[in-house]
Amino acid sequence: MANEHNLTMEDLESLELDEFDASEYLTSDEAIAAYLTEALECGDAGLVAQALGNVARARGMADIAQKTGLAREGLYKALRANSQPRLDTISKVLNAFNLRLVAEVIPADQRATKCEDQGAQPKVLAAKKKVAQAKQAAIATKQ
Repeated sequence: MANEHNLTMEDLESLELDEFDASEYLTSDEAIAAYLTEALECGDAGLVAQALGNVARARGMADIAQKTGLAREGLYKALRANSQPRLDTISKVLNAFNLRLVAEVIPADQRATKCEDQGAQPKVLAAKKKVAQAKQAAIATKQ
């Protein structure tokens, strides 16, 4: 199937591009918090699980497993795309990241979920953009 640029999957595969890995850019607590907030605002459990997994890989899955008391293999399963982790697992993982869930009132003009009308691809692109912004902020703070 071709896209608007008449590229097929074979064309894309022949480019031998590296797969994007968000965990490489999650280098500060602020970047991690911003990244997870974006995922949570979408209301998509699979996206949240994947984002938590990316952060866990950035922080070291073995370290997160030790801090949560959960098996490393179990974390990999629970924190992959399209999984449905339990709230207690999410809470333990967030605690290991030194983060917490906070409830806040949604303004009336924003009551639909943030990613509801966008579809899956824009959600991924929005998350990648947020990670890129967080990376730029981290680089700026190091200078």
